[in-house]
Amino acid sequence: MDNMTPRDPNTLSQALAALHPFQRQAMLWTLLTAALSLAPTLYMFQVYDRVVNSRSLSTLAMLTLLVVGAYALMVLIDGVRDDLLQRASQHLDELLSVRVFDALFAAHLRQLPVGGDQALTDLRTLREFVVSPAAQAFMESPGALLFLVCIFWISPALGLAALGGAAVQFLIAWWTERQTHPTMVEANRAAMGASQYARGALANAQVIESMGMLQGVHARWMQLHRRCLALQAQASDHAGWGSAAARTVQTLLASVLLGAGCWLYLRGQLVEAGMLIVASILGGKVLQPLVKAVAQWKLLVQARDARLRLRALLGQLPARATQMPLPAPSGRLAVQGLTVTVPGPEGPLALLRNVGFSLPAGSVMAVVGPSGAGKTTLARALLGLLPSLGEKVRLDGIDTHARDKELLGEHLGYLPQEVALFDGTLAQNVARFGPVDPQRLQAACHAAGLDAWIAQLPEGTETPVGPGGAFLSGGQRQRVGLARAIYGDPALVILDEPYSNLDEEGEAAVLQVVRGLQRRGATTILVTHQPSMLAVADTVMVLRDGVVQAFGPRDAVLAAMAKAGDAAARVASPVRKPSLETA
Repeated sequence: MDNMTPRDPNTLSQALAALHPFQRQAMLWTLLTAALSLAPTLYMFQVYDRVVNSRSLSTLAMLTLLVVGAYALMVLIDGVRDDLLQRASQHLDELLSVRVFDALFAAHLRQLPVGGDQALTDLRTLREFVVSPAAQAFMESPGALLFLVCIFWISPALGLAALGGAAVQFLIAWWTERQTHPTMVEANRAAMGASQYARGALANAQVIESMGMLQGVHARWMQLHRRCLALQAQASDHAGWGSAAARTVQTLLASVLLGAGCWLYLRGQLVEAGMLIVASILGGKVLQPLVKAVAQWKLLVQARDARLRLRALLGQLPARATQMPLPAPSGRLAVQGLTVTVPGPEGPLALLRNVGFSLPAGSVMAVVGPSGAGKTTLARALLGLLPSLGEKVRLDGIDTHARDKELLGEHLGYLPQEVALFDGTLAQNVARFGPVDPQRLQAACHAAGLDAWIAQLPEGTETPVGPGGAFLSGGQRQRVGLARAIYGDPALVILDEPYSNLDEEGEAAVLQVVRGLQRRGATTILVTHQPSMLAVADTVMVLRDGVVQAFGPRDAVLAAMAKAGDAAARVASPVRKPSLETA
């Protein structure tokens, strides 16, 4: 199978091209099956010609044995062909599953409209199409061409009649395409919209239930769902009419060939009367692949649309280039001209504008400012999650956006405002679902103040946390997220509102973690409204409307703000003010 693997399986076209060896072999076996399918017809003629006239039971037994052997061989060949197609389907999944998942992940990271997990559904559609009757119909086309040649050999006139029937079938297929494709596209869009709406509703089930919104949400979902069903029914109606017409033409052609052959025989233009039946049987086989394709037209349209969507996704998000391993950074951070924008109705909207600063290793910087000032955007941009239109964010000279996160990620720690845990054990979540180092795991959990709680768990760090950390409270999830952020001694740690969902003991644990990071020389960024966090910061940045209003040593910034009469200066003594929301 190695010789069938493309050199660069990162694009859909190359992955599909890698299936050609499987498909060519399957087509050869299908052609052999088509030839063997003539065995019943030949058996019938031999019985009437040889057995009936000679009354030889031995001849009948030999002919019967031969036709049974032909049937057995057809079953064996069909099994070999199906196995080839199944291997082709698995090979397609091997080539594309990781690539599609990575592209889908990157699309969600960039907040691109990709329809949830539609790309994974599209890959499954292509994988199932490879082994479907629709794909087999195309493989039967060479056999149909062979049968058409045989009809022309029997009589050119009958061959032209069969060719005319094939032309009518092509017209039916074209009509089915014209009627079905636009409706199927709209139906698929409606299905994706209804599915996304349902997932959003289920994710917020508690909010919906608490405020009595279920009836309205359900009515909205039913509206989307019924539109999807109506479009699917309309497309199925068109496909059904096409399939019925195709079957009718197939049956009619067999009768036309039989009648035309009889007319030719009576006129002396056909040598043997038996050729009438042969031509009739072959005529039905000529149209069989087209009849099967029209019957499976809905699947054909779905597979084609899935291929187009996947090609667009993979083309928009190319695979990451392989990069060299990194030396462990010390934590020196340099930012210059950092500008982050998002699309807006009247052009790009700047979330950060020309942000620049530098921090030596071991620094602790607090980022304060009102809601919507751009603090979380800054945190994500420093981690390389958001591209900048200006200069780069560099950690020890390394561009955090351009570097592969598989290599850089172990040197970064991030605690977002909303902590996301994943279905697995406590140890797996803290260790970032990589190899679990017991010493590092114990150190991270101890620093986050989890020792007493873990001691009470029935399975310790091997206790499952449930999907999204459903088995944990908000404060427990926050501490587990904190332990995950500092696991492995990262050089740069960014904590975005790390005290949310925490009590006073939890806040003390956060302060202890920050002091520990500072002692070992890690650079720490604190996005905070909590005055107590300023006690451990040696540098303060004030953000407002995406622009740096002040930056420098903590005491100097607070003194300057106090001199300017800014209300945020009252946090100079942390115990005197509960919030920095207005800073």
